[in-house]
Amino acid sequence: MTARESEIIGLIRKEVKPALGCTEPIAVALAVAKAMEIIDEQCECDDPSWRMDADFKLKIEVSGNILKNGMGVGIPGTGMVGLHIAAALGAICGKTSYALEVLHDLTDDAIIRAKEIVGNDKVSICLAQTDLKLYVKAKAEAFGHSAFAVIENDHDNICSTGFDDTVLNISKSTTKESETEQKNTLDYGLTVKEIFEFAKNASYDDISFILESRTLNLALAQEGLKGRYGLKVGYAISLSQNREVFGDDFLSYAMSLTAAASDARMAGCTLAAMSNSGSGNQGITVTMPVIAYSIRYRTSDEQLARALALSHLIAIHIKGYLGKLSALCGCVIASTGAACGLVYLRGGDYEQVCAAIKNMIGNITGMVCDGAKVGCAMKVASGVSSALQSAVLAREGICISEHDGIIEKDIEKTIMNLGRIGSIGMQNTDNMILDIMVCK
Repeated sequence: MTARESEIIGLIRKEVKPALGCTEPIAVALAVAKAMEIIDEQCECDDPSWRMDADFKLKIEVSGNILKNGMGVGIPGTGMVGLHIAAALGAICGKTSYALEVLHDLTDDAIIRAKEIVGNDKVSICLAQTDLKLYVKAKAEAFGHSAFAVIENDHDNICSTGFDDTVLNISKSTTKESETEQKNTLDYGLTVKEIFEFAKNASYDDISFILESRTLNLALAQEGLKGRYGLKVGYAISLSQNREVFGDDFLSYAMSLTAAASDARMAGCTLAAMSNSGSGNQGITVTMPVIAYSIRYRTSDEQLARALALSHLIAIHIKGYLGKLSALCGCVIASTGAACGLVYLRGGDYEQVCAAIKNMIGNITGMVCDGAKVGCAMKVASGVSSALQSAVLAREGICISEHDGIIEKDIEKTIMNLGRIGSIGMQNTDNMILDIMVCK
């Protein structure tokens, strides 16, 4: 393995990881769990029952995008939505050692106690004064003391902690540079050409770990197809009585599997998703169409692993220009990655991968993110349809012209244009969406 291949694999491992529940409320739960662990340690508390004491309180500050994506999404196992119950669960059963699976030890008793904390108004959520898109500060108060933990830029990046008036830890990510708006986007130093060559030529032994995406996300899809979650988008597409509308082809199969996984996750299923760039829904959308193709047409595990490496890395590359949270719906980015994976599995070359990206950007750019919720499954299904359409056209040598819209002849400039629209051009849109949601 070359040094550069090792760097790229490290990037995949950093950005592709299991996540239990929507990652915005999970980031809140993780910050709370860290604050609680500090109280336990500093006050030498061996009995966790203090979490139910009368003087215990949680005060949470979040960025606008965390608030937007946490207001309406289901929290695993609770039948409830929102940041308040996520914070309470972080206090009752959260463990930071599980990272984005912080609620791994969720039990019925923990849910009852967390609901009691919320019902007693012990959790307050407010909007933080920050330019960062991804920001959480959780403060826990008990025994006349307080502890805090701050998450910035990545959903599991606990960058600073403190107890009473003492700062316990500050990581490098809280430097002056991270306080600028530039920190909301990341340049991973990738190109589509390098990604394609890596996916095609890397040792299978070095990338086979990525098949865990199939294990986790397919389990979510199968759970969603039982029809117990959310809007039941995937379930409805799969029903035999709806085949006169959707047909019984690969497109409907891929749409149903992918939407079903989103249905389950966004409605509070207790199964973990394999996320991409901090988003479980993005992880589902970037992988499930590719996995569906592999199942339907019986590709080898090695072919699937290479296609998943390509799709994951394309999404990570594009997301770097947009930032972890933006006004653009993540399924635009994720389904673009899926389109590339589909091109690869169908024998496509680098130029056809670039064509698929341009076709996607010329098609569904502008789909806004109006918060995480069960309705995301409909957007996911739309993204899958666009991904397959773009991939098929690309394999036929059809590509949107550089004379159209924001498409450039150079693929990297095209991706940068998308990033500028999502991270800068749609900022007022993002603010307006949040204002509408908060005022409903």
